[in-house]
Amino acid sequence: MSADEAGSSLSGALPPPTHQFSMQSMSDAELIAAIHSVPTFADPNVLAQIKIDGANGQHAALMRLNHPVRIQIEGSLGDYAYAYNAETDIRQTGNVGHGVGEGMRSGAVRIRGNAGVGAGAAMTGGTLAIYGDAGDRCGAGMRSGGIFVRGDVGHEVGVGAIGGMIVIGGDAGRNLGDAMNNVSVFIRGSAESLADGVIEAPLRKREMLRLGLLLINASIRGDAKEFRRVVPEAMLRAEEARRGEVAPNWR
Repeated sequence: MSADEAGSSLSGALPPPTHQFSMQSMSDAELIAAIHSVPTFADPNVLAQIKIDGANGQHAALMRLNHPVRIQIEGSLGDYAYAYNAETDIRQTGNVGHGVGEGMRSGAVRIRGNAGVGAGAAMTGGTLAIYGDAGDRCGAGMRSGGIFVRGDVGHEVGVGAIGGMIVIGGDAGRNLGDAMNNVSVFIRGSAESLADGVIEAPLRKREMLRLGLLLINASIRGDAKEFRRVVPEAMLRAEEARRGEVAPNWR
């Protein structure tokens, strides 16, 4: 049976089969090659299912994946897990180290645990959801995409970021949004301090819709009205000058 035929027969019927791999018995290069060899389906709503065991703090794990499959991982990983990935839908139960999802281009990474420093740094697309806490410089230098942290984050969230959205379900540390440009941060708790040139802005209907979509993409139940929006002051002034319309290059 071809992949297209398999996709047609599986869509709306039986779930796709699950492929099982182990990080203990395979090198990272072998594991990535095995993942990329898993057949995909014609229906984009049907993803091949992969389960990976043996996660035990490995560094630089599963970087540069670019394959439309769904991966489930049990256990902890070290630094730079899933960096520079695209298309893949990853769901991990366990903690990760520094730099999770760095340079991520598309797809989704959901971590049911805590993350270290630099979560989602320099990402250009996709959704990174962390259901615990995250460390300092979350979203640093990000260009696009969305980051959701259910718990607290550290200092200098969004430093140097020039696009995208960051959602914080808990509290933030010092210097939130330093050198941030054209980025919206939504926070439910409080920040120890905002960086110079960053202010709290009204949560308009347009922003509530964007936030609601990110919460849905992160598989989070929450009311957008519970959050406050923090943006660069220049961005807010431009919005006000345009009667609430964001300039096209900021969308």
